[in-house]
Parts: sequence; structure tokens; C-alpha cells
Amino acid sequence: MHSAAAPGLTFRDATDADVDALVVLIESAYRGDASRAGWTTEADILEGRRTDPEGVLDVIKSPDSRLLTVERDGRIVACCQLEHRGDHAYFGMFAVSPTLQGEGLGKTVIAEAERLSRAAWGISEMHMTVISVREDLIAWYERRGYRRTGQMSPFPYGDERFGIPQRADLEFELLVKKLG
Repeated sequence: MHSAAAPGLTFRDATDADVDALVVLIESAYRGDASRAGWTTEADILEGRRTDPEGVLDVIKSPDSRLLTVERDGRIVACCQLEHRGDHAYFGMFAVSPTLQGEGLGKTVIAEAERLSRAAWGISEMHMTVISVREDLIAWYERRGYRRTGQMSPFPYGDERFGIPQRADLEFELLVKKLG
């Protein structure tokens, strides 16, 4: 589906055939040296992987989730998970190609994700969790209307599916935005 608000971009739900490309995109946005080309890198606080093919496929197959995939010129350049959780939607697995960060693509994707969630599920809030030491990223979300709740949840230390922490103070903070 082409977006009138974002000429040249195609938004669609991911399919099984997208899994490998999505894993590469998500990893490139957050981990390793490639992630340093953008500003969303977690390379200094986490090593190892951010996701894997099984994790991406689980989101694609979940009946309450969709993995919104964004293409430009036939290439996947961004994605995000939207999960229906009763009166709100959860926003996660958000990635923008590091070489395209800073051009407004992230703002466009999150706005479209919010619009689609309201339209599909009639929800009035979007929730997400962000690693609390990521002040620059949290500030970016605050500029998009999300607010810090102070509600923390533990980082899954010891579960390398989420990465290998490089510091002992990692935890997730819940951010919430009222929609529409």
C-alpha cells in the first residue's frame, strides 16, 4: 500500500519471504559496526544479536501482531512490530536503515504505525519499552508525543537472544502515547 503522506514508500505486512532481509535490517540498525552509521546504535551497551529469524517469524505469524515493512524502490528500508494488546497497541522491533536515519523516515513510519493501529484496532494508546539509558532515543520519542512513565522492567540478563550486555544497569522503561 502506497502512502499519500510518504511518496515513494510502500507500507505492507511482512511475509515469510522477508525474514532474512528484516533480520539484516534490524541488526544493522542496532548492533555491530554497521549500526554506527546511524544514531540508533546499541553497539556500546549491547553486543551479540538483536533478533534472529525465529523471532521475526514469530511476530509475522502471531495472530495479534503485524510486522509493518516499509520499502523504497523495492528495498526494505524500515520496519516495526505492532501488537494488539486490548485497549492499546505495542510498538516494537522498530528499525530504519542506518544510512537513511536522520532524513525523517522514522517519523513517517511511526506516524503511519499509529494511524494503522487506530484504524485496525480502535485503540487509544501506543506503548513501547526503551532501554532506559538510551536518553537520545527516549528524547526522540518524547518529541513524537510519547511520555516516560517511570515504570521499569528488568533487562533479560543471561538470555543472549536479546544481546550480551556491556553494562550492569540496563532496564526497560515503558513509554506511552495517547492517540487521536
